[in-house]
Amino acid sequence: MLPRLPAVTRCLTLAALCVAGPVAALELPLPPPGEDIVGQVQVIKAKYEDTFADLGTAYDLGYLEMVAANPGVDPWLPGAGAEVVLPTRFVLPPGPREGIVINLAEYRLYYFPKGRNVVYTFPLGIGREGWGSPIAHTSITAKTPNPTWTPPASIRAEHAADGDPLPSVVPAGPDNPLGPFKFTLGTPGYLIHGSNKKFGIGMRTSHGCFRMLNNNVLEMAGMVPVGTSVRIINEPYKFGISGGKVYLEAHTPLDDKGNPSVVDKHTAVINALLKREDLANNLRMNWDVVRDVVAAEEGLPVEIAVPTTAAPAASMSNLSYDLQQ
Repeated sequence: MLPRLPAVTRCLTLAALCVAGPVAALELPLPPPGEDIVGQVQVIKAKYEDTFADLGTAYDLGYLEMVAANPGVDPWLPGAGAEVVLPTRFVLPPGPREGIVINLAEYRLYYFPKGRNVVYTFPLGIGREGWGSPIAHTSITAKTPNPTWTPPASIRAEHAADGDPLPSVVPAGPDNPLGPFKFTLGTPGYLIHGSNKKFGIGMRTSHGCFRMLNNNVLEMAGMVPVGTSVRIINEPYKFGISGGKVYLEAHTPLDDKGNPSVVDKHTAVINALLKREDLANNLRMNWDVVRDVVAAEEGLPVEIAVPTTAAPAASMSNLSYDLQQ
């Protein structure tokens, strides 16, 4: 039906797949109580000049999540008429749906505004190798438009070693790497901010802070008050319920410093499932699909099970064995 789509994408239900037109920021209605999935996967036909970086900017998607959802498609020249999957369907991150939640493993921020039945979600650049972003529970302590930047001594030394010395203070403006706005976090030394570079959102490119597209950080600036909770997690495997079915969304695991992880993926996905006590002992699991989703790491919610009370509960002691067969 859509032969060029990724193999895992073809497992999606038709209700989750639609042809895209231009979209605004990803403001999505929250699902009904007991459900976890928002948005719809979209498919577009690329124009000759399109790149994944440009499409990501237009659709609030990060570069790596575009690459993951479109294996085999050239991210710099998809080609006129090529079908490109926009991974705009998400399993909401585990835990309370309040304030800001950043999931390092998916390079993505979720904002749950108080008193509103919606979620906003935006792609992020996170800390690169040697400059990992933290796992923490903190808050927004300050908001600053048109910020100046005072580079830490470590960053000044790095730039000096590369023959690119930095001034002690970088004034506000188009050359400022903090972009047009910054949120200061209670975790010392870390910010959520814009950027003077379009490329790098949705990748490991920063010195530990969280970079956003400038239009996204300015939209956040008008919505997020000082004092907002910020929960930073690292969850590569998210389980969710929608329409009476269970879905798994898999991303490439990162370690606690934001670097590619050598964790046993089978163990990690089982541990993620065990955290969902409402699911773990009441599933009729399709282990073949689970293995495919874990191997593909395409970042798309895929149906993997149906909750059931008609069959005996799955045995947790057998889960790891089943997944690795």
